Amino acid sequence: MDAVIFDMDGVLFDTERLSLSCWQETAEEMGLGDIREGAYGCIGLNRTDSRILMRNLYGDGFPYDAFRAHNSALFQRKLDQDGLPVKKGVKEILSWLKEKGIKTAVASSTRLETVKSHLERAGFIPYFQEVIGGDMVEHSKPRPDIYLLACRQLGVEPKKAFAIEDSPNGIRSAHAAGMLPIMVPDMVEPTPEIEALLYRKCRDLLEAKALFEKIRNAESG
Repeated sequence: MDAVIFDMDGVLFDTERLSLSCWQETAEEMGLGDIREGAYGCIGLNRTDSRILMRNLYGDGFPYDAFRAHNSALFQRKLDQDGLPVKKGVKEILSWLKEKGIKTAVASSTRLETVKSHLERAGFIPYFQEVIGGDMVEHSKPRPDIYLLACRQLGVEPKKAFAIEDSPNGIRSAHAAGMLPIMVPDMVEPTPEIEALLYRKCRDLLEAKALFEKIRNAESG
């Protein structure tokens, strides 16, 4: 157990629900109709792959850049108004990992500037040795690139690193990278296909912390 690498949205912060509501509200304001299929499909994707998916679903004429700009502004206004919602158990698991000297990183499909902004706002920057954003790789999840980059930056072998994810795309990415994927479901429950890729499924990060404590104790014993 050399490292734990976290996804951000839906794992550290309860931002997936807010993001999906903003997608739907933006679509209504722009007269784009029901885009729920695209919104759920883009969970875990970076902007490059999200653009490809949305145009595959809704045609080449889908105004992705205008949609994304409108949606990002709406999302930021709601964050400024209501604050950044932190998921249950985040502070506990990060404090424990730091105390035990286990390397940590964030590997998020969200662009790096936004990831760092969220982590700074929540006071979490000191807990992570590396922060990887979706704009640091050409293709993000479900491809393994982002997790392989995070492992290289940390100097650890993927087979000795855990990835904590909430989305199927994230689990596919971590598994393809040769890591140990733990799913803490948020918006989407794992299908049988996804469950077959998991090291473990946990209800929340407190359960993940308890799992790591058992692993650490077994290693020490």
